[in-house]
Amino acid sequence: MRIRLALLTTACLSLAATALPAQAATSDTHLEGRLASGAAYVMDVPASWNGTVLLYSHGYTPAGAPNPAQNTPGPAARDTLLAGGYALIGSSYATNGWAVTEAVPDQLATLDLFTEKFGAARRTLAWGTSYGGFVTSMLAERHAGRFDGSLSMCGLVQGGVANWNSTLDPVFALRTLLAPDSGVRLAGFADQAEAVAAGKSLTSKVDVAQRTPEGRARIALAAALHGIPGYNDPSQTRPGPTDHETAQANQYTAVRGLLQLPAFSWRQEAESRAGGNPSWNTGVDYRSMLLRSPLYKEVTELYKEAGLSLRTDLSALDRAPRIAADPSAVRWMRGTSVLSGRLTDPQLNIHTTGDALIPVPSESAYRRAATAAGSAGLLRQAYVDRPGHCTFTPGETLAALHTLEHRLDTGRWDVSPGALNSRARAADPTAEPRYLPYRPAPYPRPYDLAHPGDARP
Repeated sequence: MRIRLALLTTACLSLAATALPAQAATSDTHLEGRLASGAAYVMDVPASWNGTVLLYSHGYTPAGAPNPAQNTPGPAARDTLLAGGYALIGSSYATNGWAVTEAVPDQLATLDLFTEKFGAARRTLAWGTSYGGFVTSMLAERHAGRFDGSLSMCGLVQGGVANWNSTLDPVFALRTLLAPDSGVRLAGFADQAEAVAAGKSLTSKVDVAQRTPEGRARIALAAALHGIPGYNDPSQTRPGPTDHETAQANQYTAVRGLLQLPAFSWRQEAESRAGGNPSWNTGVDYRSMLLRSPLYKEVTELYKEAGLSLRTDLSALDRAPRIAADPSAVRWMRGTSVLSGRLTDPQLNIHTTGDALIPVPSESAYRRAATAAGSAGLLRQAYVDRPGHCTFTPGETLAALHTLEHRLDTGRWDVSPGALNSRARAADPTAEPRYLPYRPAPYPRPYDLAHPGDARP
């Protein structure tokens, strides 16, 4: 592991050379406290520490919600890892919401504090889930010298600009086709109250539309523009290949969730940080976007059954007044929240195929960035056949972690579904793992630092 020399004393350098903890604990240690930023931290270090520390980045926490420190995805993984000798650390972030400017330094400060208290680790790995998977990739790209490898799970690895652009597309379609004269604002909110009211207003229009074949077809079109799968929650019925009605009903539930939080409330919080609207749909060809979608067949069949003209609706989207971004807000988001794909250490990403919150094509966006940046050999991505966001079993999570470790130990990747499932069964024999061969569709609107053309809205 490459460690900043400014943080080390002569004694620490000597101990690092022996690859032993500077202050080996004689018993299991649990520490909680506050960083200088006000963020909470938590550390669990077993007496038989194996020299590896795992820095965990947690997912998105809405403004006003409790914000405890977390150092693992869940108790089952924590208990297994502690029994295996791993040190587990992590922080809350000093603020909630789109807190990348606090999350990255708070996580680094937690790692600094761990090194101060327990000494230099033999190996340091960053890992995280959801928004924390995005934070993990930011740490891996921008602070590579602190880590040996990284694991992003169900991560928002398309980055901030792409995320908010892709979130804009379905609500633009819904307003244009279901509420063209409503005046519902989709971006540039004055405050949280305006955003929440706009979300409620559009949700009511969607609820009414779901009662008719025409409305259901249009909701399916909006879902396709965002990449919302037709099976996205474990409580849902899994539709067959041609069961478009069930798929649409499942998408409707996810669309309502998108309207209630990310597309309006969470957007406004991000806009308040960026100083304006960081997303746009000027120049977007929704017809071409739909043609590239794996949900195209579902949409066309539902339109046909409803006796509705898809061509007419797509023309309506073409004619509707578009939304322009605030250039200063795009610059802020680009500077703080956009990935480059430049990796210097191995990174493994895992994703469920039925994720509606961060649809699985986000992995295609990061693959695009890493390929352009010349880092494709360091990146691997694996997929779990399961509905929902971050619905990995403990075994699947641990299998991914051990696969990353295997890459670091041997210099070779082994991310075949068979190898991952075998590791998952060994880690958790009680649950059947579901890694599978899979290639996600292209991300509808990618934006990364490795493509200069992406800089222009």
